Amino acid sequence: MEAAAADCYACRMKSLFHLAFNVTDLDQARHFYGQVLGCHEGRSTDTWVDFDFFGHQISMHLGQPFATQATGHVGEHLVPMPHFGVILQSADWHALAARLKQAHTSFVIEPHLRFAGQAGEQWTMFFCDPFGNPLEVKGFEDLGAVYAS
Repeated sequence: MEAAAADCYACRMKSLFHLAFNVTDLDQARHFYGQVLGCHEGRSTDTWVDFDFFGHQISMHLGQPFATQATGHVGEHLVPMPHFGVILQSADWHALAARLKQAHTSFVIEPHLRFAGQAGEQWTMFFCDPFGNPLEVKGFEDLGAVYAS
């Protein structure tokens, strides 16, 4: 497995991730992603807006958000599927969790530590944007441990 990872062509590329999804109100999206999460707004038109989502590009287009269900079995939780998110250094994760709590965010899964003492130990939290799009934010002490098994 390690040889396969060393030969992984995609693993050697430096890139940014892009995700486009639907929301029903761009002003409400601007408030949540810009003010609550603190993401910088990029380009926009009257039907879509881009944000710098922790170094990656997300684009919100006017339309019906995707349907989700709590079908992902992770530890003792059922997590909403599909979902997207970001992985942060632990200190940044804790700062964001405090910011979300201060904004009275309703959590699908409250901020907590999972896989304690195991490979892949991480802080995690799930919440939805105002349109029901689920987000997960993970926090690792060492980002090199993200793929630890």
